[in-house]
Amino acid sequence: MSLGPIKQVVGRAVPVPGDDIDTDRIIPARFLKCVVFDDLGGQLFYDVRFDSEGKSIGHPIDKPQFVGASIIISGDNFGCGSSREHAPQAIKRAGFNAVIAGSYAEIFFGNCTTLGIVCVVADRATRDALMADAEANPSAEMVIDVDASKVRFNGKEYAVEIKPNARKAFLEGSYDSLAELLNGLPQVKEVEKTLKYSFV
Repeated sequence: MSLGPIKQVVGRAVPVPGDDIDTDRIIPARFLKCVVFDDLGGQLFYDVRFDSEGKSIGHPIDKPQFVGASIIISGDNFGCGSSREHAPQAIKRAGFNAVIAGSYAEIFFGNCTTLGIVCVVADRATRDALMADAEANPSAEMVIDVDASKVRFNGKEYAVEIKPNARKAFLEGSYDSLAELLNGLPQVKEVEKTLKYSFV
């Protein structure tokens, strides 16, 4: 039931500048009432994307040249604030498979990893260069090499960091903890037979 390994992420990149982009900016609290996550993609960054009448105010992910991008480049402390699972779900449902930032809130990082969103850590000079190249060449494809911990873009290569445990999980295809649990269900049932009470 594994979702398979993630050895690289390939896609166009969109700069979303700013430090301390918190989970309430990623997905406003009023959208947390949903019981399924299917429609959260359209609510990503809602309060900084739309005015009170629901009209676009020109957020980077809505600019024509960046529509369809699948990699976000951002600032430090991305995903800080409350530990709502809806934030990485909104990012994933909007079609993004990776984020490049200076740092991440720990719980947000873990939730992203479970969804298969690769969270890359890059220094500010690297991010500034990537943002500038993405602005200048919005149709260019970026390659995040998970195995080598490198980003290749516009003929240049950058050394980046992918946390070792997450990197190992991506390469092994073991990042989805629920899938891992279900894969182990036969063993759980065998252990259950030796117990005087039942779980499964």
